[in-house]
Amino acid sequence: IEQIVKVLTIGAQKYDDDNWRKVENGKKRYYAAMMRHIKDYQAGEMLDPETGLSHLAHAGCCLIFIMGLERDEKQTIRP
Repeated sequence: IEQIVKVLTIGAQKYDDDNWRKVENGKKRYYAAMMRHIKDYQAGEMLDPETGLSHLAHAGCCLIFIMGLERDEKQTIRP
C-alpha cells in the first residue's frame, strides 16, 4: 500500500487535482495501462523505469482509478 501511495503522490505532483477523472475514455485507458504494468511485471521487470516504483503499485493505482470512475458513473445515473 505504501508503494501505491508513493505512485499517487508522484501523480499528484505531476498533474492537476482530480486529473485522473478528466481522462478521455478513462476506464479503457487505465485498464490498458494497468495491463501494461502487469505484463512488464510478468516479464520480470519489477520496477517502472520512470518512477523506480513497483509495476504492481502502478497497476494498483490504475485499478483504483477504474473503480473510482465506475463509482462516479453510478452516482451520476441515480434518479
